[in-house]
Amino acid sequence: MRSLRYLNKYLFKYKRKLGLGVLFVVMSNVFSLFPAKFIGDAFRIIESFIQLPDTEKTFSSSNNDLIKIVLFIFLAVCVKGLFMFLMRQTIIVVSRKIEYDLKNEIYNHYQSLSISFFRNNRTGDILNRISEDVNKVRMYLGPAILYSLNLICLLTFVIFRMIFISPELTFWVLVPLPLLSFLIYKISSSINSNSELVQVKLADLTNLTQQFIRSIKIIKSSNSETDSLHEFNSFSNSYVNSQLGLIKINSLFFPLMIFLVGMSTLLTVWAGEKLVRVGDIDIGVIAEFIIYVNMLTWPVTSIGWVTSIVQTAAASQKRINEFLSKRNDIVSKNSSKKSIIGSIAFQNVSFEYKNQKILDSINFEIKKGDFLGIIGNIGSGKSTLLQLICRFLNFKKGKIRIDEEMIENFDIQYLRSHISYVPQESFLFSDTIRNNLLFGNNNASDLELSKVLDAVCMSHDVSKFKLGLETYIGERGVTLSGGQKQRLNIARALLKPSSILLMDDSLSNIDVENEKKILSNIYSLKKKKTTLIVSNRVSSISKCNQILVLNDGKIIERGSHDELLNLDGYYKKIHDIQTITF
Repeated sequence: MRSLRYLNKYLFKYKRKLGLGVLFVVMSNVFSLFPAKFIGDAFRIIESFIQLPDTEKTFSSSNNDLIKIVLFIFLAVCVKGLFMFLMRQTIIVVSRKIEYDLKNEIYNHYQSLSISFFRNNRTGDILNRISEDVNKVRMYLGPAILYSLNLICLLTFVIFRMIFISPELTFWVLVPLPLLSFLIYKISSSINSNSELVQVKLADLTNLTQQFIRSIKIIKSSNSETDSLHEFNSFSNSYVNSQLGLIKINSLFFPLMIFLVGMSTLLTVWAGEKLVRVGDIDIGVIAEFIIYVNMLTWPVTSIGWVTSIVQTAAASQKRINEFLSKRNDIVSKNSSKKSIIGSIAFQNVSFEYKNQKILDSINFEIKKGDFLGIIGNIGSGKSTLLQLICRFLNFKKGKIRIDEEMIENFDIQYLRSHISYVPQESFLFSDTIRNNLLFGNNNASDLELSKVLDAVCMSHDVSKFKLGLETYIGERGVTLSGGQKQRLNIARALLKPSSILLMDDSLSNIDVENEKKILSNIYSLKKKKTTLIVSNRVSSISKCNQILVLNDGKIIERGSHDELLNLDGYYKKIHDIQTITF
């Protein structure tokens, strides 16, 4: 239960509604006592009627009394039903509201975490904690609390009522309770460990399923459907086996509860008959006690179910707490919101990832509105350099300044709002073309959309779609080609009002003709946006004011296009290979 303490803040938030729910539970159980009492009275009336001599038996008086009792029972049941409805409308509704709040808290926390968190955790596990785990917690907040309160109230009222009527008979009814408590104690720990295992296996299965869906083209093209199905079946069987282990425990628990309640009923009849014979109680008390025992059947039986819910919720909340305890190591020191113009300077900047040096003593300076090209072999640190500017990563050595201000002094959200970033891997939302473009600038007009589509040579492509800008492009832009996705990503970045434009090899899938047009339009932004272009193509960066050549995290060459060609080094070698004709 320790992990579930985290939810106390939400229970306190809705304390008034929960308090009202508790009141409705109490009232519902108060009125649930009346039918048993009235039925006991009915048995007494029938018993007294049977004991009368035949000459004194009149059906009218006993019938009237029985009709009144039936009406009282009906009224009590109706009032009880009303309060049951109200208690569900309070406690269950509160559980849904807490579920909503908790999901929002987790999602907002996910957004606040650094990129390294998403690198180190699988997508399936991240999604499972905000969906399946929260749903398990919601079952604790709703049904588990409701039935626990109901059981406590009913047990309290029924036991006090039974003790008031006959302490001796109450003793025999409650004999099985110690055994019941022992079973709950012994089995609950097993339920907890199995619940944790089930959630882990489900996360593994979810992650594998997402991976297969994302890579369906590769699976089909390599004719690996059978292998992937075999692997899926292996993970699925592992999940099913863990579920079966939990189900076996629960399937044992419920019959035991029913058996012990049945034992109480038998003991009631056996002990009650002896007490009636000696005149301590009448037959109406036995009838009343049997009804009380049966009233306790479901609440007592539900102990196993509630225990399973609580243990499962505890396991799920423990997993949620693990992620909620994660903290973003990328923080702002001063939360500065100083106006950003766009000049950037790196001074002896080094970056390591898992003890592997990615960047080593990087030095350069770029003025506002200038273009910087970055080229180098794979793994030379090009993308990392751009991510440091966005503060997706933390560097420990060196200094990065934007407009003479240390980058760590800027408010992170404010800094990123002034940067347009086109990642290496094109990403589009499962939405319309219009909404994808507006993601970075909701206030853009149709004229601005038209201009930016012209700038990335996408207007003709969009015009061919039947719905134009309202075309739904499917998950991750599945209906578009690689070049179209890259052009829309660039258009989205250009539409965003920013001072700095970062392009991470975002022209790789675009044909040469369109690349030249797009670059020409981007270069026309000189003096408006400071632009850094990472590319493996010399043609993409040849017109930049300055070009950096990276190798193994170090700058091995720098200068303009012509200057680097005159150096007759790495850059010229790449240039000659890419421009060779056959």
